[in-house]
Amino acid sequence: VVERAVECLRSGDTHYTPASGRHALREAIAEAHAARTGQPTEPENVVYFAGAQNALFAASMCLAGAGDEVITFDPMYPTYPATIEVSGARLVRAPSGPGFRPDLAALESLLTARTRAIFWATPNNPSGVVLSESELAVIAELARRHELWLVSDEVYAGLAPGGRVPSLAARLPERVVTVSSLSKSHSMPGWRAGWLVGPRELASHAESLAMCMLFGLPGFIQEAAITALSIAPEAERRIRDFCNARRERFLAGLAAVPGIRATAPQAGMFMMVDVSATGLSGYDFMRALYERERVSVLDGGAFGRATARFIRVCFATDEATIDAACARIRRFCELKVSSARTRHGAS
Repeated sequence: VVERAVECLRSGDTHYTPASGRHALREAIAEAHAARTGQPTEPENVVYFAGAQNALFAASMCLAGAGDEVITFDPMYPTYPATIEVSGARLVRAPSGPGFRPDLAALESLLTARTRAIFWATPNNPSGVVLSESELAVIAELARRHELWLVSDEVYAGLAPGGRVPSLAARLPERVVTVSSLSKSHSMPGWRAGWLVGPRELASHAESLAMCMLFGLPGFIQEAAITALSIAPEAERRIRDFCNARRERFLAGLAAVPGIRATAPQAGMFMMVDVSATGLSGYDFMRALYERERVSVLDGGAFGRATARFIRVCFATDEATIDAACARIRRFCELKVSSARTRHGAS
């Protein structure tokens, strides 16, 4: 992939490109999307963007506006609120139930005459939850009944078992927008290579927005992206195997650590850890752990109020780092629990 980008740079591929992306790239994306979702897809259904985040922004701007409401599930990636509300729409948070699975009864109760769309990520960041066929069937029925747009962020789909997730794209092609990229599946976040797939009319509007925002993205990166897509099955298998092995190692390393409870993700590179038994919020745990042990984690509260007593850990690193982190987290928690018992005994 790198060699292809360098080759194109050296050959002078540094000029303007079509706003929607080169036809050959959109054709490759369409083929990959069809293989993953079963939805017949043409290049005209695809618009290439500077990463999935950019594509989500474009979907929000094209689908929603002032007075609309857009629903998404807690916990959610921290950019979602601003990405959705920049359109003028109001973000409505749907709660999750046990295991961070969406509360579909609550979702239905949140629908109003103003509801325009439902956004979600599958696998989810931070929880790693993959929406099931039965959950999607409920969402599909709500979309039909209320004429809703559905935006599925599938940037981690290649990391799910078998390299795919259940999808509504083939069942509701006129209502579903799928967002993805090469960032996670190919470890290419700095290349900013993402896209959306949707109905042709929406793609036309998204292309107009891309013209105003980007005026075409670098050709040499697009050519490298074609190469990346050509090796996608192998690249995704390697990152799945990598993450699965690290997940199991991290879970084993945290086993029986006092005061915390890890939730194994279905897919992805992140794990949510409940720290409520330590008496600390996710934010306080994050700060104290870094100050005392120099282990960096993320406050679960960044993803929603329901995860304020959690931390999110990224385990996509080498085994030695995982082992060292687990040992430091254990030491931190054992000291925390021991101190709490001492204070309790003294009182």
